Parts: sequence; C-alpha cells; structure tokens
Amino acid sequence: MKKVKLATFGGGCFWGVEDVYQKQEGVIDAVSGYMGGGSESVTYEEVGGGKTGHAEVVQLVFDPETISYEGLLDIFWKIHDPTQVNKQGPDVGSQYRSVIFVHSKEQRAVAEASLEKAKREHDDQIATQIEDSSTFHRAEDYHQNYVARTGRGACHVVL
Repeated sequence: MKKVKLATFGGGCFWGVEDVYQKQEGVIDAVSGYMGGGSESVTYEEVGGGKTGHAEVVQLVFDPETISYEGLLDIFWKIHDPTQVNKQGPDVGSQYRSVIFVHSKEQRAVAEASLEKAKREHDDQIATQIEDSSTFHRAEDYHQNYVARTGRGACHVVL
C-alpha cells in the first residue's frame, strides 16, 4: 500500500485550483473545502459572507513517490497571483486569500523555502500566508469537480 500525504492550498476560488491539481500525476484526490476559520460547521454562504475566517482551499491526497510536496508548491505559485491580498481575479474577500496550510514541520520548512524563492521571482510583495493546518471542511457536493462536471471555466487560474 502506498504511503500518501496531505497538502492544502488556498489560491482563490477553489474550482480552478481543484481542476489543475486533479490532472497532476501523483495526485490521488483533490477536494474543495474550507480551512482556517473559527467555526466548527461552515457553509459556502457563511464563508462567502466573510464572517467565519475560512479560506476556500483544495485539500490534496498525493503520492510523494510520484510528485513531491515541493512539486505541488511549484504548481501553486504558477496558477494564481500570490501578490494579491484577499482576492484573485474578479473574486474579492478574505476567503480568496493566498495561503499554504502545512500538515507537518517538514512541510513548513519546504513551504518557507518555496515562499523565499517566490519572493525573489516577483517584483511585488508576496501576500501568501503559511499557516498550520486546522479542521478541513469539505465543500458542498455542487462544488466538487465543478470544472470537469460543468464544463465551465476555471475561475482565475492561469498556466
């Protein structure tokens, strides 16, 4: 049995982020959800209202023998604008913040090194936060696999 790991990223609207990661070799599952807020039970409407403190995130289950955490971070930096504060594309609000939720001390070290690299590659200040992971709240079913299921665009995601 493969030893899998978790990674959780917030890069704006979770639909496009989820879609990109679902297509990556080594990503076993990508699930849209919410993390980083204070409520134990949360809905899309509550998060969108900006009162829970949660970010829209995608939680990945990945095979580190196929894709490294560093490789996942490389994708993260490419698919959104990490210099935007509480927004991505047309989406505005703290739920769209750029954030890396780490699940271990090792992930924190890799994420911090990756952040330093990103700072050298951007002229503007990086807004991305690195936070310890907290309770992951799976988003409602209608948000899961949204781009693949509906054929609609992938929000702000750039490649």
